Amino acid sequence: MAHVHGRFERFDGGIQIAQDMADSRVSVRIDASSITTGNTTRDNHLRSADFLDVERFPYIDFTSTRFAYRGGSKWSLLGSLTMHGVSRSVALDTTYLGTVNGGYGQELRCAALATAELHREDFTLNWRSMLARGIAVVGPTVQLELDVQAMYRTHDTPTPPE
Repeated sequence: MAHVHGRFERFDGGIQIAQDMADSRVSVRIDASSITTGNTTRDNHLRSADFLDVERFPYIDFTSTRFAYRGGSKWSLLGSLTMHGVSRSVALDTTYLGTVNGGYGQELRCAALATAELHREDFTLNWRSMLARGIAVVGPTVQLELDVQAMYRTHDTPTPPE
């Protein structure tokens, strides 16, 4: 009946930029237990075996295979998403938002926004079985939105002597 917005609060990742952008790579590991929607009861249910089953599947992993240029600032980031013990090919519609040089500690920052629609059944998150048990709170898809900012330090600040 309504959209529920949530986010994962613990994750780690990296980006390798190649001379040819199509050969660049992205990898991300998300701590599945770090999901938060602002409702503790719902968050605990999302962590349970009904949904993410974080006891058995503690991480959600994405590894890109390639970038595909679509024109202007648009790209498709193609890769493999592993969630709930299942790996599937996914395409993230990505918009490059730009690069800023300087800032804190003389770093180079770039930003991008990526979106995708995931189907629960593709990852064995069987929402139909929940509907049969009277849990009528989920639909067949999840809208994924990644607002990413990456940083490259152009030089490190020397460590002071002890």
